[in-house]
Amino acid sequence: MAMWIQAQQLQGEALHQMQALYGQHFPIEVRHYLAQWIECQLWDSVELDNPVEEAKAKRLLDNLVSELQRKAQLQGGEDGFLLKIKLGHYANQLKSTYDRCPLELVRCIKHILHSEQRLVQEATNASSGGGGQAMDSLSQRHQQINQSFEELRLATQETENELRKLQHSQEYFIIQYQENMRIQAQLSSLSTLPPAERTQRETALQSKRTTVETWLTREASTLQKYRLDLSEQHQKTLTLLRKQQTLILDEELIQWKRRQQLAGNGGPHEGGLDVLQSWCEKLADLIWQNRQQIRRCEHLTQQLPLPGPMEELLSKLNSDITDIISALVTSTFIIEKQPPQVLKTQTKFAATVRLLVGGKLNVHMNPPQVKAVIVSEQQAKALLKNESTHSESSGEILNNNCVMEYHQATGTLSAHFRNMSLKRIKRSDRRGAESVTEEKFTVLFESQFSVGGNELVFHVKDNNATATVLWDNAFAEPGRVPFIVPDKVMWPQLCEALDMKYKAEMHSGRGLSEDNMVFLAQKAFTSSSNNPEDFRNVSISWAQFNRESLPGRNFTFWQWFDGVVELMKKHLKPHWNDGAILGFVNKQQAQDMLLSKPNGTFLLRFSDSEIGGITIAWVAENPNKQGERLVWNLLPYTTKDFSIRSLADRISDLNHLLFLYPDRPKDEVFAKYYTPPLSKAVDGYVKPQIKQVVPEFTTPKSEPSGGTPSFMDQTASPSVSHPSSFGVYPSMSDTMLDAEGDFDLEDTMDVARHVEELLRRPMANQWSSQQS
Repeated sequence: MAMWIQAQQLQGEALHQMQALYGQHFPIEVRHYLAQWIECQLWDSVELDNPVEEAKAKRLLDNLVSELQRKAQLQGGEDGFLLKIKLGHYANQLKSTYDRCPLELVRCIKHILHSEQRLVQEATNASSGGGGQAMDSLSQRHQQINQSFEELRLATQETENELRKLQHSQEYFIIQYQENMRIQAQLSSLSTLPPAERTQRETALQSKRTTVETWLTREASTLQKYRLDLSEQHQKTLTLLRKQQTLILDEELIQWKRRQQLAGNGGPHEGGLDVLQSWCEKLADLIWQNRQQIRRCEHLTQQLPLPGPMEELLSKLNSDITDIISALVTSTFIIEKQPPQVLKTQTKFAATVRLLVGGKLNVHMNPPQVKAVIVSEQQAKALLKNESTHSESSGEILNNNCVMEYHQATGTLSAHFRNMSLKRIKRSDRRGAESVTEEKFTVLFESQFSVGGNELVFHVKDNNATATVLWDNAFAEPGRVPFIVPDKVMWPQLCEALDMKYKAEMHSGRGLSEDNMVFLAQKAFTSSSNNPEDFRNVSISWAQFNRESLPGRNFTFWQWFDGVVELMKKHLKPHWNDGAILGFVNKQQAQDMLLSKPNGTFLLRFSDSEIGGITIAWVAENPNKQGERLVWNLLPYTTKDFSIRSLADRISDLNHLLFLYPDRPKDEVFAKYYTPPLSKAVDGYVKPQIKQVVPEFTTPKSEPSGGTPSFMDQTASPSVSHPSSFGVYPSMSDTMLDAEGDFDLEDTMDVARHVEELLRRPMANQWSSQQS
């Protein structure tokens, strides 16, 4: 009961958090009137993931219900009548709710008691700090995180208020714009009136139109400024979100995982996961609110396009916020309860996987499935070579699929593998003094989540395990303490490991050249040096290799390299072995190389911005400026694109591609991989054909008589990247009035064109000077 007495003394945010622990799943009145009894029970002795413990949990439930009924019967007198009815109702409610799942009651109460203990401890530390003693580092970190959340909440509320103001201003602007169109229509209809009356009405209407247009011109500039200011505020909020997320995921969550590792060696129980979940849920809530605000801004911009960079700014904001939420979802898929460190065949074992943001993002509305696969140390090289973890298993686990369940009482989304059993294991051939106990295995978990009604889909696959295996195999010292590897290695050592892997995947002697290694060094160290000697004595850490994201990206160096390997292995291996793919070339290098070659020369390079992507760059005339030559880049192709149409066939389709860099005719290189022409119609049916088309470089031509019709591949067709232009709109139709003489606002592009014309009047120069 001592804990409950202290919990009742909490104030402010801590009190709100304590109250939020209770609800219909477990009423706060039950906690209050049975406080002493609840705190005396051995809730922690029940193993939640062990079905055998259900009988123990059932006894605790029955005893709780009996104690509550006894407490109800003790209530007497007029004042106790209502309490007697209420406690009796709660007894029946708890019985019906948890009778079939008593372990959930234990889970609920354990969560409540641990949360109360944490809140009381934090309040105690804070009060002792106020008495002149410095708070410990844990309390300081927690206080810093909570303060940052308050800043983010206020910033998000401020952008919400500004967004509403912008929406109201824009709606009123459109109403006034419609009024201006009505005045214009009335002026057009004056020709049917007598001259005297026409002159009088025309003067009044012209004066009114001048007033409205002056207001529209001024308000259009104001709307532009509102939009730009709001985008700047969102950018600041995103910066704060990234900083907070880095603190929680890269520091607090990593420390929890480290404590979990030490617990496996006999260290203290890791704990603190509920605190991490509460932080991650707050992050998810704030990120999602900001994402929705940015999308509403996009809608307003589409509703009323105005000249200016808003479309590009909002696209960047949307991309950034999606990267942030992607990192949050994929990083908070954790193993809450690790499998045992010693596995035996025909012996049951358990594990629990948890998504810390699952409840907040409503992932449970479409419950994801999680699969467990076992991988051995002896299969490390096979793990690196095979297509996916589906074929990388070194044994068979029974009951290795589990659907994630949402526990309303605790707000957790988790998958409990309660009855996994190692049916069989593939042992390696042992030599010398090696024993079976020296073999090491790991259980990998993977799943796929959808967020926002399938608006965003995340596939969680632990390719980081592949990086771990590569690093471990390459750099572990002979006779090492198990699993101990250096945190840093010399760059040439890593190059050797990457080259070995690349050769193995390509099944050829063509590995990574010195130029390729320089490219990778530039990417890993964010360097512009082209001299390989500059990297001879440089070390690279594990964090640089596969923990820290590359600048401006949401993936690590290893994830980018592994994506390249997967793409090459699945679709482009012959072209690499033929020397047709340069690959490891950045955008600027490709431009410098191509501009010295004839028009139509092209090369293939790996995408910097997308994992597992490859793009075609080529040199051609600028269609908008005679005599100027530009290097063009297609949007990157991925595995999905090549499953529809091969690289060779896509290159064959593009007639403007003539020579593979430096000067090889494309047919000489790729013709042997072209798909043979389609046969003639069979049984009266003509088979359609997919063709790659780039509209800017397509010359219209008629199909020959009797030819096979072709259909453009819409889903996989890339577009040419070129500078965006603003203030360009289609020609205006003859009239903007419908049959009733009213303005039709559905064609917002026409509205935008009129607004742009307004802005070019008196205030056009002012807007230009503001932008400069």
